[in-house]
Amino acid sequence: MSEKGAFDTNVLTLTRFVLEEGRRAQGTGELTNLLSSICTAVKAISTAVRKAGIANLYGIAGSTNVTGDQVKKLDVLSNDLVINMIKSSFSSCVLVSEEDEKAIIVEPDKRGKYIVCFDPLDGSSNIDCLVSIGTIFAIYKKTTNDEPCEKDALQPGRQIVAAGYALYGSATMMVLSTGQGVNCFMLDPAIGEFILVDRDVKIKKKGKIYSLNEGYAQHFYPDVTEYLQKKKYPEDGSAPYGSRYVGSMVADVHRTLVYGGIFLYPANVKSPKGKLRLLYECNPMAFIMEQAGGLATTGSVNVLDIQPTNIHQRVPVVLGSLDDVQEYISIYKKHNK
Repeated sequence: MSEKGAFDTNVLTLTRFVLEEGRRAQGTGELTNLLSSICTAVKAISTAVRKAGIANLYGIAGSTNVTGDQVKKLDVLSNDLVINMIKSSFSSCVLVSEEDEKAIIVEPDKRGKYIVCFDPLDGSSNIDCLVSIGTIFAIYKKTTNDEPCEKDALQPGRQIVAAGYALYGSATMMVLSTGQGVNCFMLDPAIGEFILVDRDVKIKKKGKIYSLNEGYAQHFYPDVTEYLQKKKYPEDGSAPYGSRYVGSMVADVHRTLVYGGIFLYPANVKSPKGKLRLLYECNPMAFIMEQAGGLATTGSVNVLDIQPTNIHQRVPVVLGSLDDVQEYISIYKKHNK
């Protein structure tokens, strides 16, 4: 058997990777348990996503979640999976989900020291047309000794212990950072494990792609309009940027991470506070971007520096390659003196 086709007998799985990182950091193993439980949920969601049509998991479950999206059956299933798996790891005390209006306080006999904020199935409006969807999460440590409550989750992104996302695309990928860079793991269905495929991923300093929903152009603020004009009609004679927009945050951000460029979901006249949620969409993605050498901003402040006031708080977000985001910030500042 040739070397190339040989079976890897020393494969680096996500669980093994996290165990090794925990050992180096002389941790208790609680974070490893928590991440393993999230992995299990992601594997189960991945299977459900692949089987959605056959298993009749399409369609609307008949209610609307707290942020107004109509809830699909897969959303409900994914939310239950993530909650149940995390609780079973005995490592968390407060859970914040996009699907639940209030924070979930874990039962006393199952509690641990971590707080998890997550979007169990991001981009779920794309389920029916088979466009990539994903799961996003951020993990924080409880900072007080009081009884766990919703307020424990209101921490700025700078205090994230670990964050990541799973992308259910042509393959299932998990992108994870525990504050020591960004690593990508691919789900190998043959052994049911996430395998390390890209270590210490870095985003390009400058890209060639911009990504936003231009259908809202008539509602854009002048800074966004001017920035886009510069990308489409460069004044220095360089090639214009390409435009790519999926409408699934995980897919758009992952492409930005891999190819470089900029992703924007800015505030506009109709949504002056922005549309994406800080705790379980913007913060985890901003954390990943910064760990990969990129940047994430609202225009006026770094996303990770925002002190949350509400668990479902919305913020504008612009993230991606360092030079691209800084160029946007300079235009934003010119318009918002």
